[in-house]
Amino acid sequence: MKFYPKMLCMLALQCGAAVALAEQPIQVSSLAYDGQLGHLSIAVSASPKHRVFVMKNPSRLVIDIKKATLLGSLRQPPATHPLFAKVRLAVQNAEGIRLVVDLKKPITPEKFSLSSNNRDEHRLMVDLANKPSAVAQAKPNAATTAKKTDKPAELKTVVNKGRDIIVAIDAGHGGNDPGAHGPQGTEEKIVTFAIAQKLAAFVNAQPGMKAVMVRKDDYYVGLRERMQIARAAKADLFISIHADAFNDISVRGASVFTLSTQGASSEAALWLEKTENAAELVGGVNLSDKENVLASVLLDLSQSATLSASQQVADSVLKQFDEVGQLHRDSVQKAGFIVLKSPDIPSILVETAFISNPLEESNLLDTRYQTMTAKAIFNGVYEYFKKAAPIDSRMAAL
Repeated sequence: MKFYPKMLCMLALQCGAAVALAEQPIQVSSLAYDGQLGHLSIAVSASPKHRVFVMKNPSRLVIDIKKATLLGSLRQPPATHPLFAKVRLAVQNAEGIRLVVDLKKPITPEKFSLSSNNRDEHRLMVDLANKPSAVAQAKPNAATTAKKTDKPAELKTVVNKGRDIIVAIDAGHGGNDPGAHGPQGTEEKIVTFAIAQKLAAFVNAQPGMKAVMVRKDDYYVGLRERMQIARAAKADLFISIHADAFNDISVRGASVFTLSTQGASSEAALWLEKTENAAELVGGVNLSDKENVLASVLLDLSQSATLSASQQVADSVLKQFDEVGQLHRDSVQKAGFIVLKSPDIPSILVETAFISNPLEESNLLDTRYQTMTAKAIFNGVYEYFKKAAPIDSRMAAL
């Protein structure tokens, strides 16, 4: 029976490989426009799950392809095309891609019909075709009545429907945990809450986005409870606001952190070990009914995507701090902060300044500086979601 452990190992590897293969995205490699008014052909590596619809103000054709990535650049329609003006990649994330085709004229259900199908496994066909006139419909000829054909799906005009992107904003410390203190006695929990409130106001003022405050007043919230509040709110992003401190009062500047890979690994082990965690949805998948190897692979896939998204958000936010003041580190830092450990919510921690530095303590108490800091964080978040908004969100449709 000495071969038994080897056989188990091989089965585990095969299971992991099968899951990884199943999760591989469909590749979209090219677009083609033929002589028909609204005919579009999309080359794909496999038959995709997709949806197609039209939006107005401005008029555009939207194509969502699930679990897909784009290879290379998009071929634009010819300048003389009577209907298609420009095609662009509106969203590309773990859920798939969204292609948006700007149209040269308004589309109405009365004059156009919309259909899509997979003519073969490697090509997705989209037709936005002129409907026949009422006269033609009233007087069909023998050729058209002799053979019944499939009727294309009726065009439905959608006006900016979709859910809001949820941003969970965590003001560090609170209650009996004041955090760090400045030379003048300023408490970290006070300035982080002020900045968090201003950030929430910016988020709520943006159409298609909504803020959720993790703590809404001066009280303490446990570190893991902060993660749970974000998960309960179905947050698309978690931002923790802090103010740094050091025994050398000359040290100053802002920093942005994401979770270290070591922190991610230890968290994965904890999630798989605790049944109450495994029973929760991770990246939309319940792990409680999965074999250990499969659950581990699925969790790893979710964490990898989350860490990648966290890095992109952090990079975007860090760039915006050039407009506010000095950076303590000019690249995103890694740490094992507990609040960053949610396996399926991109999470960042922002050290807004050093409260231990006399000048930065004064800045943190200044309403204008707080607003500038909050605006910088929001701008970074907004720039990220402009490129990576969830497919079902209102922002993705803009």
